[in-house]
Amino acid sequence: MILVAEGIRPGAKQLTKEITDFVGGEAVKPFLLLLVLAVVGCASTQSPRVADSSARGRWAGKTVVITGASSGIGRGAAVEFGRQGANVVLAARRTNLLEEVAGEVRARGGTPLVITTDVSKAGDIERLAQAAVRRFGRIDVWINNAGLGVVGPFWDAPVADYSRLIDINLKGVVYGSHAAVRQFRAQGGGTLVNVGSVVSEVPMAYYACYSATKAGVLSLDRALNEELRLNRLTGNIKVATIMPWAVDTPWWKHAANYSGHTPRMLALDDPSKVVNAIVNTAEHPSKEVLIGWKAQGAYISHRIAPDITETISGNIVQREQMEKGASAPVTTGSLYRPIQAGRFVEGGQREEMKREDQQRRLPAPPEGPGSQ
Repeated sequence: MILVAEGIRPGAKQLTKEITDFVGGEAVKPFLLLLVLAVVGCASTQSPRVADSSARGRWAGKTVVITGASSGIGRGAAVEFGRQGANVVLAARRTNLLEEVAGEVRARGGTPLVITTDVSKAGDIERLAQAAVRRFGRIDVWINNAGLGVVGPFWDAPVADYSRLIDINLKGVVYGSHAAVRQFRAQGGGTLVNVGSVVSEVPMAYYACYSATKAGVLSLDRALNEELRLNRLTGNIKVATIMPWAVDTPWWKHAANYSGHTPRMLALDDPSKVVNAIVNTAEHPSKEVLIGWKAQGAYISHRIAPDITETISGNIVQREQMEKGASAPVTTGSLYRPIQAGRFVEGGQREEMKREDQQRRLPAPPEGPGSQ
């Protein structure tokens, strides 16, 4: 992907000010101005299209497998594919929520199939693929969306949590991709969509192992695309990596947390952005899809000046997560077993962060009588 700055467009000056005010430090202003010109003035972007309200029936008769479909981006994508008439195979650990999503898919005109799945188990993934083919005859799109996080200083979380995270975020994608590509080869084509992250490109402090797993997803997809090219399969089999900024979904409630603070991040995106990007990419595959100006800017800046970008990224997380977050106890989230919290597409994280920020700005209570 090549983006070319065309000059200052309306909004560039204000955008530079907003980023600089948050990150702090006059020294980064020239770099940020260059970055903003690249993003705001780019000639070509990977911003997702808005879902077409007239698209009902576009996916009629086609089959889409979605892991992590019980909430968040997976749930949103499942409902949208259902609205467009698809057969939607719903995979996640929370069967009760999958049945709820299935009702939404059915009500919007799609045909759902619920398969309880733990993506960290290769046998579950194989069973998922077999069930989809047995019911619908083929798989047109496979979306590896399931993923969790571990937040906090790398040395504070136990190794067992990192092992489990790798099982879900990386090995789960390997298992799903393997099952999908084998099926695509057998049937003559298909599209694999793997959900990575902006941290696939820009590693993030206090999310070290999560960053490593998402970098692994991007590397897997790049290598897989080369293998498809070398074997003359790129005409019929497509592999795309979705790379969003941080998104307001239940991911934050499901993450294991050793930071001592509530999980949070600067300027969370609405999940509809990512849902629209996934549905559009399934129809019009691109190898790497950066969602929104923040993800595009981070990607471009890391290519231009990786050390500066990683320093800025680290400073943002230090301030937002480790200094501004309210106190919170240690939790393993839903790493080892599913939790019922976080049932919808949106996670409500932006509202929680707003409340925390308002509370932090309140004046300190007056000292009591006799206090020094």
